[in-house]
Amino acid sequence: MSKINCIFNWSGGKDSSLALYYALQNPELEIKYLVTTINDAVNRISMHGVREELLIKQAESIGIPLYQIRLPEMPGMAEYDAIMHQHLTKFKGEGVTHSIFGDIFLEDLKAYRDTRLAEVGMTGIYPLWKRDTTELIHEFLELGFGTVIACTQERLGDFAGKEINHDLIASLPADVDVCGENGEFHTYTFKGPIFKQPIAYQTGEKIFKAYQAPKDVNDSCVSPKSAPKIAGFWYCDLLPD
Repeated sequence: MSKINCIFNWSGGKDSSLALYYALQNPELEIKYLVTTINDAVNRISMHGVREELLIKQAESIGIPLYQIRLPEMPGMAEYDAIMHQHLTKFKGEGVTHSIFGDIFLEDLKAYRDTRLAEVGMTGIYPLWKRDTTELIHEFLELGFGTVIACTQERLGDFAGKEINHDLIASLPADVDVCGENGEFHTYTFKGPIFKQPIAYQTGEKIFKAYQAPKDVNDSCVSPKSAPKIAGFWYCDLLPD
């Protein structure tokens, strides 16, 4: 039986990692690339701010080719859509028919992705869709994954640079989704069953940045409808060890 040729939208974080774990268990799927958007000005994963070197180490440990989509630092929505359309068209020309995401419950973000994919004749796959996020984060830890918080919303700055464990989950404010699905925080996964070996890292300095959000949002982890007009984030610089 022929397999379904896919790309996997890889952010480097915990939801991507768990979704990839499930996708790799499916014998019908053939994952051609891990696809990551990179801020071309600073060589870091878009939004998350994780260094390109650590992204490359993940892909090498996973054993799937990494495909980087280089983006300007603050692209408008039209520019972002045009760049992504170009790359999706290239994938479709290589026989890729499906694109896998780690989204959990943001309906408008899923609708946006499905619309963009349909324009080139591709279909989305969502291994974590509608799963309970509390169950997901505990399952993630029980499977032996390890992840560190690389970026948080302004009010959660004390959590930046901390590894997620059961105690940290219990200490999150009640209105924060435990998987950060509303964009509360972003992570970098450094170990787990999808990796051949753990990735050594050190925590560096913490930096605060405030952004004027565009009218439309292309962050892969924030719902366009829920994005704030001015967004402040704490970043913990993660360094290869």
